[in-house]
Amino acid sequence: MKKMHYKLYLVILFTLFSGVMLKTENCSAQWTQMSSGMGNIQDVYALTASGTNIVAGTWGSGVYRSADNGSNWIQTALNTQSVYCLASSGNYVYAGTDSTGLFVSSNNGISWTQNGFVGMSVECLAANGNTVFAGTWQNGVYISTNNGLNWTQTSLYTRTIWSITVSGNNVYAGTNNNGVYVSTNNGATWTQSSLNTITVWSLAMIGTNLFAGIQTGGIYLSTNNGSTWSQTAMNNQTVYALCVNGTNLFAGTELNGVFLTTNNGTSWLDKNQGFAPAPDIGSLLIANNYVFAGTYGRSAWRRTYTEAIGIKQISETVPSTYSLKQNYPNPFNPTTNIKFDLVKNSFVNLTILDVSGREIETLVNEKLGTGTYEVNFNASKYPSGTYFYKLETDNFSGTKKMILLK
Repeated sequence: MKKMHYKLYLVILFTLFSGVMLKTENCSAQWTQMSSGMGNIQDVYALTASGTNIVAGTWGSGVYRSADNGSNWIQTALNTQSVYCLASSGNYVYAGTDSTGLFVSSNNGISWTQNGFVGMSVECLAANGNTVFAGTWQNGVYISTNNGLNWTQTSLYTRTIWSITVSGNNVYAGTNNNGVYVSTNNGATWTQSSLNTITVWSLAMIGTNLFAGIQTGGIYLSTNNGSTWSQTAMNNQTVYALCVNGTNLFAGTELNGVFLTTNNGTSWLDKNQGFAPAPDIGSLLIANNYVFAGTYGRSAWRRTYTEAIGIKQISETVPSTYSLKQNYPNPFNPTTNIKFDLVKNSFVNLTILDVSGREIETLVNEKLGTGTYEVNFNASKYPSGTYFYKLETDNFSGTKKMILLK
């Protein structure tokens, strides 16, 4: 039914890949398959983090746990089901299955209890504290306010729901052939958004920006709670998974692997180094400074998060002082490298400013450890002129000037 089965009828039609506005980036980091204990041909539909564990949901083999970031996997007691989706909150992990309902673990996935939806397929889950939302096959959205113990069907009850994301009291549901539905009161009532005739496989939010990964049309963006939508530069792919950290949005696609945008979809970076060839991506997760990818038929993979987003740690030696280095080369066209030193673990914000002081791009918005880092800035979409780059940490702030000459 869900992604793998639905797409078998479509895969022949969409094997051509052209026209999307993508840039290929050279990077020393690359994807590595992490399948020890799981086998290297699993379909990994879902990924989540619970405590220090990474949890994976597979087709036909249930749920696996890893305590070492995917280097080794152990099959849990939930071991014969096809698991479409996972969500976690605190010690609780929720697993939605094909035709066998919902299972709940209160100990980070070690043991499981079946908890509702018997005979139903649960296609997607979202957990927000004690509140859990479940999207089902042909029965819409359900809500639990007590960690999945009891469930109430919401007024969105006749649709197949492929994706759910939550932001405060706002809940967004991606449907089969009916686009995105929006609730502004925690699921009590729903309104169909203007994106209303397409299958929406994935949803994610960056601040007030709502992203929808759809069937064959790439990714759409709404900046006004779904009232209007615009297609991003990724415009001709099927996007099964979206994953956000800070201002970085990763997209997992059918047949073409993983892409990254740092500018709300204006442009996309190819992040498939090491896959050879790029696989179908069923799920994405950012945890413990790794990006994890669940694939169809090629199990789980990972790569270092900081390098995946273009941050390269070039030394782990603790520097004597904080510093922001002059970019090199300078002047530059169109790329340049920026180095900085961190004395302590810090939340780091590195931004690009135009000559008027307006922030035009965020290069880093993450917590980093001590050491020396290098970040590449690509200014191909900007005109020649004077720009500034600004580094802010918990204990340091600095700004320097650079010149772009085309």
